[in-house]
Amino acid sequence: MTQEYHVTSLVVHAAPGQVEQITADIDALDGADIHAITDEGKFIITLEGTTQGAILDNVEAINALSGVLSSSLVYHQVEPLEEKSEETP
Repeated sequence: MTQEYHVTSLVVHAAPGQVEQITADIDALDGADIHAITDEGKFIITLEGTTQGAILDNVEAINALSGVLSSSLVYHQVEPLEEKSEETP
């Protein structure tokens, strides 16, 4: 089975009064990184994972957060991971 590495970026628009809670909730997601937050409540986020399902689970979790008004997928890349082979002496 080929292993993969996924990277996705999102712009998330949140209600300004809930930025602090949304920041904490996103920080708690495995593979999620917040790179910027504007005064208007817009976040630039990257998600990393080894499956497309893991990425989609995080996108759905972000969309379900109280105070998230919208999210837009900006970028998605998939790279195959090279399997390490054991060398025979």
